[in-house]
Amino acid sequence: MSAAQTPAAAITTHGLTEFYARLAEYYGPQCWWPNLDDNNPRFEILVGAVLTQHTAWANVERAIGTLLGAGPLTAETLLAHEDLAELIRRAGPHRVKAERLKGLCRWFINAGGFGGIEAMSTAKLCSDLRAIRGIGPETADVIALYAADRPRFIADAYAFRIFERLGWWQGNTRRYETLREQVEAAAPEHWRAAEYDEIHALVVRHAIALCHKRHPDCANCPLAERCAQIGVTDT
Repeated sequence: MSAAQTPAAAITTHGLTEFYARLAEYYGPQCWWPNLDDNNPRFEILVGAVLTQHTAWANVERAIGTLLGAGPLTAETLLAHEDLAELIRRAGPHRVKAERLKGLCRWFINAGGFGGIEAMSTAKLCSDLRAIRGIGPETADVIALYAADRPRFIADAYAFRIFERLGWWQGNTRRYETLREQVEAAAPEHWRAAEYDEIHALVVRHAIALCHKRHPDCANCPLAERCAQIGVTDT
């Protein structure tokens, strides 16, 4: 039976808490975001959030390593690089991403850096980020969560895959904001950025390790007892 034929179950606080607990017990602490630059770790998150669009993280690390070899990782330095696109070539469509990075850097400077960001509400921060060309809701939320310590659920493709199989999402259209809002509405009141950080990291880890797009390893899944396995045809 496909996800489109199966009514979605409501995401409850109990269900979400158990989901988190089972993955945390199975995989242990994830301790994201991975940083290469100890001098400017928060700004590196902004850069990584753009570079990771439609490419593997290993490619992002190579690109950031090249950037670090060309100078300090700051907005001013990135804007000064005449060969920025070449420096990030390892991270996929480098010319497009270079323009997105420049737009993000200009916004960052005009916003007053992290001091200005910290004075913004979460809604304004995410709205301003999404107004930058090439920054969609997922990238904006990643920056808000990891660089600005704001509680946001990252409703990425991995989350949709797992939630569809659990029965928490149905239909062919994946609406980012709808899933994010549903999860945040069901989240325990005590959850802060640290919990959203960890659940996102656990979702990514689980999707890569076991809950594959094709041929998921359901036999070893810590969620197997609670998973409806909707849409799973080959394990």
